[in-house]
Amino acid sequence: MHPRTHTHTHTDTPTDSPTPAADHISLYYRQGSSDKVYQVSIAPKDQGFVVTYAFGRRGSTLHTGTKTTAPVRYDAARVIFDKLVTEKMNKGYTPADNGVPYQHSAKEGQVSGMLPQLLNPIEAHQVEQLLSNPDWCMQEKKDGRRLIIQKQGDTITGINRKGLIIDLPSSIVHGAQMMANDCILDGECVGDIMFVFDLIGFEDLSLQAQPYQERLSALTRLLDYSKHPYIELVETAVEAKDKQQLFHRLQQERKEGVVFKRLDAPYTPGRPNSGGTQLKHKFYATLSAVVGSINPQRSIEVRVLDDSAWISIGNVTIPPNHPIPQQGTVIEVRYLYAYRESNALYQPVYLGPRTDIAPEDCTQAQLKYKATEEDES
Repeated sequence: MHPRTHTHTHTDTPTDSPTPAADHISLYYRQGSSDKVYQVSIAPKDQGFVVTYAFGRRGSTLHTGTKTTAPVRYDAARVIFDKLVTEKMNKGYTPADNGVPYQHSAKEGQVSGMLPQLLNPIEAHQVEQLLSNPDWCMQEKKDGRRLIIQKQGDTITGINRKGLIIDLPSSIVHGAQMMANDCILDGECVGDIMFVFDLIGFEDLSLQAQPYQERLSALTRLLDYSKHPYIELVETAVEAKDKQQLFHRLQQERKEGVVFKRLDAPYTPGRPNSGGTQLKHKFYATLSAVVGSINPQRSIEVRVLDDSAWISIGNVTIPPNHPIPQQGTVIEVRYLYAYRESNALYQPVYLGPRTDIAPEDCTQAQLKYKATEEDES
């Protein structure tokens, strides 16, 4: 049963007999520097009810909207209300003011209690400094989905970037079950393969406080010792010449990008407000956006959220081998740059839906704009 701030007993209430009070819930979400609120209400209007919502950073002006374009019967509004609350709680929102994760009863969507260390992006001039800095190693940034795997005996649990339990490809489950020790692995899932780059737990020990260099060494020994089909170690370069060679090879192979990690740093869940001890650089830009409308001939219009409203960033063609996403779906788009005057994307490519990204996280701040002479001076 979902928590509610008001409790009512309802029969099949006719639209001309609205209930005297509204149902309302405030949900909260904390992860790293994120501190968000999501509010849902059923309110009487005219001879029926409407479902409204508001969301944003706690303490800021909230973005508002409605899930009902016209008043509906209470039972219909209640269905919409409950569905919206369930969706948000499955994404990690909770009714508690402190945003402590709530353990759901459904297997998929449970809050695991673990969060990955998330990375901030850097620009090309910062890359040059890190390539020559001996305190940082470099790895390929795979074009996949973030994944933590917890192995406890034959029980394999997959956890996404929001800390929620997810289904796993059977190949990865099988590979993890064959490993000799219980462990917690961090990496990226690409198709039916997990590319691993960190070991944050071994047997009953947490390794998060250990320097990355020690965690990486322990991970290498674990994978060398175990049989683990479909689980692969990400290539790591430490010496300056090796980082340079790997960087240029990945560029030539048109890979997604690279990740730099400070060798003496512990594992810190969540994303820092800026900088950090793990940084990413993409060779091309990607962003998450919301489908605003569906156009003729397999094209969709996409939008992102600025400080006050949803803005259009242009149209994206859907390839024939992909189903057309529905309006309101969060999708991933690759592009070269965005135009400052219109925010429109140049050479956008549809990559697929993102079920691990919330609509309110699809912000204008993601846009990488075309450089101008003023920027380059």
